[in-house]
Amino acid sequence: MQLLHCYRPHLLLDLTRQRRASGSWPAGPIVLGGQPWGAGTVLDADPAARHLGVRRGMPLGSAHRLAPEATFLDPEPEADRASIEAAFEALATFSPAIAGSADPADQAFGLLEAQIDGLELLWGPEPVLVERIGAKLAPILAGRPRNGIAGTRFAAMVAAATAEPGALMSVPPGGEAAFLAPMPTGLLTQDAEIRARLRRFGLRRIGQVAELAASALVARFGEEGARIGARARGEETDPFRPRRAPERLLLALPIEPPVAELEAVRFVLRRIATALAANLAARGLAAARGQVRLELDLAFARAGTRGEVIIQARFPEPTADAEAIERLLLAHLERTPPPAPVARLELELSGAEPAEGQQLPLFIPQALRGARLRWQLARLAMTYGEDRVRSVVITDPEAPLSENRWAWRAVAGAGGPLR
Repeated sequence: MQLLHCYRPHLLLDLTRQRRASGSWPAGPIVLGGQPWGAGTVLDADPAARHLGVRRGMPLGSAHRLAPEATFLDPEPEADRASIEAAFEALATFSPAIAGSADPADQAFGLLEAQIDGLELLWGPEPVLVERIGAKLAPILAGRPRNGIAGTRFAAMVAAATAEPGALMSVPPGGEAAFLAPMPTGLLTQDAEIRARLRRFGLRRIGQVAELAASALVARFGEEGARIGARARGEETDPFRPRRAPERLLLALPIEPPVAELEAVRFVLRRIATALAANLAARGLAAARGQVRLELDLAFARAGTRGEVIIQARFPEPTADAEAIERLLLAHLERTPPPAPVARLELELSGAEPAEGQQLPLFIPQALRGARLRWQLARLAMTYGEDRVRSVVITDPEAPLSENRWAWRAVAGAGGPLR
């Protein structure tokens, strides 16, 4: 799995500055969180206030004692939440699997995560993808985020934190441990006591922790020792959990200029199916249904032609096979070609669930033919009509009359165009 972290440090203060008129921003140290006589805590502070010792999470009264000359600003949580939700919507146009916190009081506010497996075919190489995402997020997040790509959440977070604003720090697949080795051990945990103990033991670089036995770390630091050891070795400790349920994945691409040939539509469908299937496979999921939505260019179409065509299909079995998805949905399109050139294609995969393995017999190489047969029957039904292709299922093998022992069953994958 490859994860992209888009990180905007001090996003709350930048959003507050963006909402205010350019001439109304106060001079001197600034603390965001409320007035010093309130019971709240510091949510953010500018460099001048941080230089005086003000830190996020400390009581506002303590911040006032450290920086009595600072200007204390009241937070606007609803506006901040609306801004980050808009950023999530923008990021979701690039990846179907995103994560992050929309709570301004959360320490992780300002960090947006996205799974990018399979997206290269849609948006280009990683630098191009990150450049496009940064350009779309810049007006929403009051500046370009720092970007990091890695195979684990911790490594991606460190990569984003060390990147320059608007730049990308990409860790090669499998290179997480080597990337983290020269980094300070204070990044491994938020526990101040464990950080201090690591320094007392002379463990100042993550690479030094990675060389220690896991049992020794557990003996010294308990459960947190096992966690920091795994992080130091480049292992995943906090699995990626998409903010949006993975049961529904959707991506779309415009087609410029609009095309009427099915072969050109097939090319776009293949690109999107490959990207979505890679996202499913990376999380061990398989989709049960697919839907293609075509937006048509009606400039030269007949009067009364609708502006879109929707095709739905239930797969013979849940799958993350891009080629199988493409072929079945294309069979629907070949059966009922769009009546006008296609200007936009949208593919949605739904009903995703954990992919189930199949135990194959050792001496029967044809064991996979059953699954392939179901997909072939579904395509035949699309070609010759769903009422002409049936399969047989045994209902009661002990029935006295042979004709009562079996029944016809409709082929899975039925579906058609909705206009």
